[in-house]
Amino acid sequence: MSEQLPITSAALNQLLEQPPYALPQVQKNALLDPALRELTEHHRQHCLPYRNILAAYADQNPTAPGRLPFLPVRLFKQLQLCSVPEAEVFKVLTSSGTTGQVPSRIYLDRATAQLQTRVLVKIMQDFLGKARLPMLIVDHPGVIKDRSSFSARGAGILGMQTFGHAQTYLLDDDYRINFPALEEFAEKFAGGPILLFGFTFMVWQYLIRALEEAGRQITLPSGILVHSGGWKKLQDQAVDNQSFKQRLRQATGIGRVHNFYGMVEQVGSVFVECEAGVLHAPGFADVLIRDPFDWSECPIGADGLIEVVSLLPRSYPGQRLLTEDRGRLLGEDDCPCGRKGRTFAVHGRLPKAELRGCSDTHAQQQGGAA
Repeated sequence: MSEQLPITSAALNQLLEQPPYALPQVQKNALLDPALRELTEHHRQHCLPYRNILAAYADQNPTAPGRLPFLPVRLFKQLQLCSVPEAEVFKVLTSSGTTGQVPSRIYLDRATAQLQTRVLVKIMQDFLGKARLPMLIVDHPGVIKDRSSFSARGAGILGMQTFGHAQTYLLDDDYRINFPALEEFAEKFAGGPILLFGFTFMVWQYLIRALEEAGRQITLPSGILVHSGGWKKLQDQAVDNQSFKQRLRQATGIGRVHNFYGMVEQVGSVFVECEAGVLHAPGFADVLIRDPFDWSECPIGADGLIEVVSLLPRSYPGQRLLTEDRGRLLGEDDCPCGRKGRTFAVHGRLPKAELRGCSDTHAQQQGGAA
């Protein structure tokens, strides 16, 4: 077996040394493309199922030598895709899935987990600053205590705890707002910014709707909400991103909201919504839109399937993944927020695609009552 690839390539080291949105797209491509080829070769050598996939792809595409294939994200439910020896597996992450569905299994060694954490910190600090903020978690504490539920939702909470202190859970174990704890938290930290984190449906159902139904409000005008997860259940209730923000402001006074798009198959490579309301690809990752009829790249403004690219997956071949989400590129190096790179929007799941966002699967398991 050949020598293991170093945890960071020269290109990734260059990207780690600068702000995550500093490079114009052309310069970013010059670093990403060779690094992705290096990473693909590493996984070809160290993951037999991936090697077989590449061989089959080459046989079927003899006129496109050197083209880097993407993996349908669903393959992580069907195959054991791991590029490190079993003894080096530090953690296995599982995707959120409804009862009876086979979850994705993502194998991390310590070096990959550390790299993902390092990059997540760089990305989130660009939006939140470097100071740790008092943190209100829109969930219950059992979500990280119960190992059986420690999936993408638990991992997301633990990852975001890096950016907060005085962590307080909004809910009790019965998913009811702990009003005494909430009021104590709000009173104690009323004079400065605070960080709220939760998955999208959890924020909607157990913060916004719960306050509305109780006829109560809380005043957190300096709050910053970071949320992520599926929008399927909210769209079924005719709740879009704009109305979500409007109802949040009415219930809590919070006006600063950063949604982010990400998945357990590429932990760390999150795509955060900026002040202008669009999602950004950071320097360590990228996004493409594929035409579902011929898999060609779609131009800016055209709808298609989202492909996500990342330099972070070193212990498993997750560097190029075709999702089951529809989206559209919005621009390149032209966002009014000043961040460089591609911007995009997510339009939802493919018809009949299984629910897989942390919010959506929780909503289905709980019955999704509004």
